[in-house]
Amino acid sequence: MNVIVCENENEIQDAFSVRRTVFIDEQNVPEEEEIDQFEDDATHFVSYHEGVPVAAGRFRVVDGYGKVERICVLKEARKTGSGKAIMSEIESYAFKNGLHKLKLNAQTHAIPFYASLGYEVVSEEFLDAGIPHKTMIKKI
Repeated sequence: MNVIVCENENEIQDAFSVRRTVFIDEQNVPEEEEIDQFEDDATHFVSYHEGVPVAAGRFRVVDGYGKVERICVLKEARKTGSGKAIMSEIESYAFKNGLHKLKLNAQTHAIPFYASLGYEVVSEEFLDAGIPHKTMIKKI
């Protein structure tokens, strides 16, 4: 498993391909909501297994927080450590860039995963793209 910060269009497209599969195809999120106006301002991450993209995420700075977004893992790569690896790389990137507070909006089914990484729920449940979420934060 190899997690990278996307540095070229091919790597960004690899991240988008994972996001499309998970969010658009699997979870029925409309493409115009998934691929949004923040893509060019975000730092994108992709995880490869044997050269194949299997996980993705993006990172932005919003209101003094490092905002972790669009974390996803292909169905066949779940429970392999891919999600944890991509989160670790994003957290390391944030820390190296002087950010010590992270925020994310977790789908409610994923809250135990993020809690295992030290994130704490700080909001009531809300809908995003028709999917229940809660905001979580972590200090690093």
